[in-house]
Amino acid sequence: MTSAPEPLRPAAAHYRFWPKRLPHRITVPATSLWDNLELNARRFPQKTALVFFGRRLSYAELKQQAEAFAAHLGALGVKKGDRVVLSMQNCPQLVIAHFGILRANAVVVPVNPMNRAEELKHYITDPDARVAVTTADLAAELAKASNALPADQRLAHLVVTHFTDAFDPQAGDDAPPAAWHDWLLTRHPMPDLANGQVHAWTDALACQVAPPVHAVGADDLALLPYTSGTTGLPKGCMHLHSSIMHNALASALWGNGSMENVTLMVVPMFHITGMVSLMHTNICCGATMVLMPRWDRELAGALIAKWRVTHWTNIPTMVIDLMGSPNFAHFDLSSLVMIGGGGAAMPQAVAQRLWEQFGLRYVEGYGLTETAAPSHSNPPDAPKQQCLGVPFIGVDARVVDPETLAEMPVGEAGEIVMRGPQIFQGYWKRSDATAQAFVDIDGQRFFRSGDLGRVDEDGYFFMTDRLKRMINASGFKVWPAEVEALMFRHPAIQEACIIATHDAYRGESVKAVVVLRASHRGTVSEKDLIDWCRENMAVYKVPRAVQFVDALPKSGAGKVMWRLLQEQEAAPASTPKPN
Repeated sequence: MTSAPEPLRPAAAHYRFWPKRLPHRITVPATSLWDNLELNARRFPQKTALVFFGRRLSYAELKQQAEAFAAHLGALGVKKGDRVVLSMQNCPQLVIAHFGILRANAVVVPVNPMNRAEELKHYITDPDARVAVTTADLAAELAKASNALPADQRLAHLVVTHFTDAFDPQAGDDAPPAAWHDWLLTRHPMPDLANGQVHAWTDALACQVAPPVHAVGADDLALLPYTSGTTGLPKGCMHLHSSIMHNALASALWGNGSMENVTLMVVPMFHITGMVSLMHTNICCGATMVLMPRWDRELAGALIAKWRVTHWTNIPTMVIDLMGSPNFAHFDLSSLVMIGGGGAAMPQAVAQRLWEQFGLRYVEGYGLTETAAPSHSNPPDAPKQQCLGVPFIGVDARVVDPETLAEMPVGEAGEIVMRGPQIFQGYWKRSDATAQAFVDIDGQRFFRSGDLGRVDEDGYFFMTDRLKRMINASGFKVWPAEVEALMFRHPAIQEACIIATHDAYRGESVKAVVVLRASHRGTVSEKDLIDWCRENMAVYKVPRAVQFVDALPKSGAGKVMWRLLQEQEAAPASTPKPN
């Protein structure tokens, strides 16, 4: 059973700004995440759970379809603890499949749908997945990844849905934007899966057998989302039902969650924030979710107005883009009562405009895949701009010296560490990485974030730098080691180092500093490498710029001095760069 956490530090400065309506910690239910949907399907059977291009799905329908999907998984041989890959953009099928996997006592492995076949291989082999669920526009890529693997590591089953399985393409005013028609409305052919079977979504939901007995609880594995790091391939973060349950309920309390909330779901639900702080939180509340599979500012403005959206979690670039629309003055945003996000700092001028024009305080937060999304958030009634916030409900967070682990004085930078009931159990199959991720402080186990920050006199946390190599492109985390590993597969590349370059819109973009093999110099261009990257990796990882150099700077031990390259990139234009 899950042990009770140690007491929080009652004298922490931030409790002076803590919402008076909220406890400092909560009791986590001893039930599974599935039970939240099952309960609200009984409480609010006819209430709208999901809205997708005008099509409404009630809580009763959502539960029924998730149970049918669980039955189908059971018929395919999925058993308790089995890992099932789920790769989709935001759509009703993602929610149905996610909860169907949990109902079948299995573990959800959420995968970014932007990943390409070369990347997808790892998400099949590392969790030992034999079943995957995806949309028809992505199915060929997953099948390509599986087919390239040894026979004993391939997928046995691939469940494929078309977006139009969930809405009427002739939906009038609720029809998707014309620019989306090619990928959203096209009925893509089913791929061939070597040594396996491909199943249509509609057949899965038509399953007539009984679903397996629900046999998991708070202390069972629920999610295995992957995170990358400074070295090697992405690592699976083991989250129990209890850790996800904690942050789902805590997020509901923090954001005044209730069954009357209407949330715009444009933050991707394959990502930990969209999955936990939005999808699971709204299901806990019995709220309504208005789904967007991709960002489109005109559609977002129309949906907020039409469905009277009350809560919108986003990344700052979305707000900036929406405000830049020529139709912005005509969008009715008066229903919004809560707006916020993370992934990148909100420019102060934009936050000020939200407050002056709409009376909305932009609430920024901070969290990691390992912390089930928020480990910090700004108090909704007392936020500070460009600030990570205060330690979240149930969290003990500190800033320590990365070497000695001694707590740093107010205002001085150090590594952010935290403990709490939402912290993951460790990395899947990676006991070495797990051991490195945790430290003992005052007899308690703290997770090392790898981020450098400081705490002000009020107990609010601010980011100052990173210990880890990571590029933040519009809220998407890009890990240079992963991109480098993929680029080394190009026959022309002898060496490559990935760094961040400034981007006025995205905040940061990816840049590759490349040494070409002698045999390819003069025959391979920057564009050639960028085009190859687009074919072999998710688009947000693709370098926006490539710089050819004769050699990469190295230390006496032969390690590439990426920090030097990063510093040179960040230096004024007059500073010479390697050639």
